[in-house]
Amino acid sequence: MSTKRRGGRSRPTTSGTPRSHSYRQLQHPFTPQAIFSEDGVARIHEMALRVVQDLGIKILLPEARQIFEAAGALVDHDTQIVRIGSDLVEAALATTPTSYRLRGRSVLRDQMFKDGSMLFAPGAGCPNVTDLVRGRRAGSLETYEETIKLQQSFDVMHVFGPSAEPQDVAPALRHYEMMRIQMECGDKPNFVYARGRGQVAQSFEMIQLGNDMGAQAFDDDVWCFTVINTNSPRQLDVPMAEGIIDFARANQLSIITPFCLAGAMAPITISGALVLQHAECLAAITLAQLARPGAPVAYGGFSSNVDMKSGSPAFGTPEHIKLSIGSGQLARHIGLPWRSATGAASNTNDMQAATETNMALWAQLQANATLTVHSAGWLEGGLTFGYEKFINDIEALQTIAELCQTTPEDAESLGWSALSEVEPGGHFFATQHTMDRYKTAFYEPLVSDLRNHGAWRDDGAKSSAERATKIWQNTLRDFKAPHDSTAVADRLAAYIESGKAKGGAAPADG
Repeated sequence: MSTKRRGGRSRPTTSGTPRSHSYRQLQHPFTPQAIFSEDGVARIHEMALRVVQDLGIKILLPEARQIFEAAGALVDHDTQIVRIGSDLVEAALATTPTSYRLRGRSVLRDQMFKDGSMLFAPGAGCPNVTDLVRGRRAGSLETYEETIKLQQSFDVMHVFGPSAEPQDVAPALRHYEMMRIQMECGDKPNFVYARGRGQVAQSFEMIQLGNDMGAQAFDDDVWCFTVINTNSPRQLDVPMAEGIIDFARANQLSIITPFCLAGAMAPITISGALVLQHAECLAAITLAQLARPGAPVAYGGFSSNVDMKSGSPAFGTPEHIKLSIGSGQLARHIGLPWRSATGAASNTNDMQAATETNMALWAQLQANATLTVHSAGWLEGGLTFGYEKFINDIEALQTIAELCQTTPEDAESLGWSALSEVEPGGHFFATQHTMDRYKTAFYEPLVSDLRNHGAWRDDGAKSSAERATKIWQNTLRDFKAPHDSTAVADRLAAYIESGKAKGGAAPADG
């Protein structure tokens, strides 16, 4: 039906103006949700304190046990059990910073790591990769570089993560290549594996060298982060304990993240699993603060349930959602920023994979997670990184990011001019209000095809995965490294060559 108009019409005022995406620094748009009462959260916290004090944590690193012992914890070196009094935990929480700046090489990539911030990291730690062109295969140096370039190319990816393990590089040399590629291909905050003191120290040196900074400048800010996974239930191995100590002493960020699967490595109830997760977090946070009071550390929760028929991890389940929201409540109870995760158990980039990841993503939104890991590309419970899955997930993340944008409520946005121009039964396509805004009013999908069936069919009837293939191919083809990458590469070259000639640094044993 035609539109009847009153008055003339000028040319669109926004013609040729692209829509502005502000995805680099995001703040949660909604207040956090709760599944427990305040009293319930307090009870979980109190029982977790009871776990670390009465049952204790098995800590395999002698140095870590000695640090606890010197602070007054009860240590049995024969059993390696450390019992940590609530006074030590509370003292540690008092010195843990509640916010800090996570630095990228470009100041435009800096992130405030604090309650209310919303950061996303890619699927990480995958030994395999898959795409529709080359199939499923072991991760390599080539695929590691490709995944870093994909991460750099989308602003909604806020920090780097080790999406695809370069298994064609010897473990003693792998950290050289992983740091080099992060720094040559991007300018976002770096991820460093805690796989042994030699590798950690050399990674720190490479960050300083690549960023052309001295040791004091490195110590003054948080330039990198690691993820510390406890060995649930109630155990901390040697590499993870060393990582906590070394990152704390260097003033770099360790994200303490138990992987508590309810029914397997944790009690089968939601609250019971959270008690164990919280206890392990409190113990590791205490170690970090004993190593260096004031060291940056984040609470982590990556808890879900297992399929009780197969024993396999499950993601995006109602239990995963509840555990995430509960984790957020516990993090806020102790006043710390926190890390959560999405996930997908699906073996392929299908509806199951999308549902698992997106349900978990909405859980992190409800839970107000500071950093959400595995938010793009994760398949098979972390065994495989999918290129098409990554692109499809970016679409979901950008949709969430759009919710962070301010929604105008001024007089013009209320649309009186359009309402008065269109007669009952008409349409708003050609109103001046629409013409002034149509190019920038709505989010333009990255992958989704909104055309009708005929247009979609005539263009090859491609699925979202097939459309995603072209996007990642074009993204890699058109990739441009940051302007200072050549200088970074030059500064790192001799260091890496010398380190490799000496045999590198072997990973720590468990």
